[in-house]
Amino acid sequence: MKGCGTALVTPFDSQGALDLQAYRRLIEWQIESGIDFLVPCGTTGESVTLSEQEYRQVVRTCVETSDGAVPVVAGAGSNNTAHAVELSRMVEEQGADAILSVAPYYNKPTQEGMKGHFRAILEAVDIPMVLYNVPGRTSSNLLPDTVLELARHERVVAVKEASGDLQQIMRIAGAKPEGLALLSGDDALTLAISALGGDGVISVVSNLIPADMTRLTTLARSSRLEAARELHYRYLELMNLNFVESSPAPVKYALSRMGMIEPHVRLPLVPLSPTPRRRFDELLQQLGLIEE
Repeated sequence: MKGCGTALVTPFDSQGALDLQAYRRLIEWQIESGIDFLVPCGTTGESVTLSEQEYRQVVRTCVETSDGAVPVVAGAGSNNTAHAVELSRMVEEQGADAILSVAPYYNKPTQEGMKGHFRAILEAVDIPMVLYNVPGRTSSNLLPDTVLELARHERVVAVKEASGDLQQIMRIAGAKPEGLALLSGDDALTLAISALGGDGVISVVSNLIPADMTRLTTLARSSRLEAARELHYRYLELMNLNFVESSPAPVKYALSRMGMIEPHVRLPLVPLSPTPRRRFDELLQQLGLIEE
């Protein structure tokens, strides 16, 4: 679980149904571009709006389309531990190589509660787990000592750290065992976290620039910092613009302008508003991702 993994969007058509044809095209392009692994049904994939049948279809389509070319790390998180267990078993049945398991949201569990949550999932499945800490969405912070304790389990193979707290991230980087990969959960911090000892990123912007984001990650991990910095600053505004409004509305708009998918999101998310659309159009043209 090292390198650059794309947190895939889930394309919908104008009626709000899954657009699996567009999804397959997106996955094929990601693989052709050299991405290291794929992450369906995460936050960017609007997993919480998918029915069980749709969830199953999305994971199965990703597994079948990738056909072993790259690992598939499927999101399977919930604030209901029993539901998280069910989702994890389901994605394992669909052939996912690992699960991405987010810290329980809304409930605000203690660190002991989070340990119990993740251990219950680990007991229920046989595939590896990537822990996911994103306090800005969950209102619960998976602390470094908790991560390091859970990492003693042989199937906890990575942590996606999206706290934005470099002190916290350094605590993990400086003490993590050899078998635990530290992945940035923020595109704009990929270079910094790699320099501190991180192992890659689960990326939103790689939906748009899979080849260059993979290259940035490879350069950063191999300490070729000057070349990595060049790519970082080239795409920094694009990274940040993807979060100008709630993700994945911005990245879906950009993908639609690139002709990859339709821009539709599901409520309670709404389409990107006009002002950031105009900036996206300008920036995508400047970067050569769309024609003027």
